[in-house]
Amino acid sequence: MFDCDQYELLDFGNGRKLERIGGFVLDRLAPGAAGQRPSRPTLWDKADAIYSRDKTQRGRWRCSAGWPENWTVSNGPITLELKPTEVGHIGLFAEQAANWDWLAVQIKRAHQSPKVQGRVKVLNLFAYTGGSTLAAAAAGADVVHVDSAKNTVGWAQRNAQRSGLQDATIRWIVEDAATFVKREVKRENVYHAVILDPPSYGHGPQGETWKLTRDLAELLRACANLTEKQRCFFLLTCHSTGFGAPEVEALLSDALFGNCQSGTRGKTIYLETKDGRRLRSGVAARWPHS
Repeated sequence: MFDCDQYELLDFGNGRKLERIGGFVLDRLAPGAAGQRPSRPTLWDKADAIYSRDKTQRGRWRCSAGWPENWTVSNGPITLELKPTEVGHIGLFAEQAANWDWLAVQIKRAHQSPKVQGRVKVLNLFAYTGGSTLAAAAAGADVVHVDSAKNTVGWAQRNAQRSGLQDATIRWIVEDAATFVKREVKRENVYHAVILDPPSYGHGPQGETWKLTRDLAELLRACANLTEKQRCFFLLTCHSTGFGAPEVEALLSDALFGNCQSGTRGKTIYLETKDGRRLRSGVAARWPHS
């Protein structure tokens, strides 16, 4: 988890969250906060940047004077460059920090497994700005990082440099995730693990379309094929409303093993305030669950 001087969820409610991230306070949309009320209303006036959408769903940031073009936040060996984007993201999903810790444990275990000869090979799909890629690389894995947006892959590469991992064994791939996996299956390439955090909707660089409810099950089966011979671990996370922990657990278990008695475990991911209030921030399914 993040040290409190790097990240803190200050409050949430009315469909929004208030976060202190690396010294700046941000007020952003948070679907998990819908129907709840803020507990510390006086704090919200201290936001350095506010993101909102108008009636046409066009996004807009309102920032205080002196707002930087970018800044950084660190978690263990990882340093990430942050900056506001037109969709309200900043290059960080803080709730993933617990998964980064889990990845480090799994990679250490995998290096002790007879399934692994040499280094653990990890495939990270929909890899965004590279938090999971860098967590895996810092733990000693070789990583293939796949994202369909060239500028986002460039952002991840800068994060690798900021983290002192510019010489780590990372392949940077700009391609549609499903297309890449299909090609890897045909090439008969093998991975020890797969990480993926798919969006609800998306587009590949060649106009490919992605719809989570339509395409996730098939992609998971293809990823199961890639890892079937030497599988050590698997991580699926999802931030789409309508997908709960039981759904992602069942999808992953069925794809990997064809049944629900597999040791796969789904769980809700939360961000938590100092006073113990928890904001639902997605779901995860892991194998193995411990």
